Amino acid sequence: MTNLSTTRMSSKGQVVIPEDIRNRLKLKTGSRFVVVGKNDVIILKTIAPPTMADFDELVTEARKQAQKAGLRPGDISDAIKRVRRRK
Repeated sequence: MTNLSTTRMSSKGQVVIPEDIRNRLKLKTGSRFVVVGKNDVIILKTIAPPTMADFDELVTEARKQAQKAGLRPGDISDAIKRVRRRK
């Protein structure tokens, strides 16, 4: 298992991720990435949707924070209506 490999860019700007890295990271056809480039560094970061369990945790945490801030369900509806009126 290597952490370092070399690759080459095609004339269409395509870069192949070496097989050992694809296998280790369990990358599949259609995997999506955020690409960050600065100076001579390029970073690829995989994008994956959260699992339902992760999503449920996010929603639970958001509800706790909203309650802590004193927001009520009606406040959200009111905010949406105000924004829609601005258009």
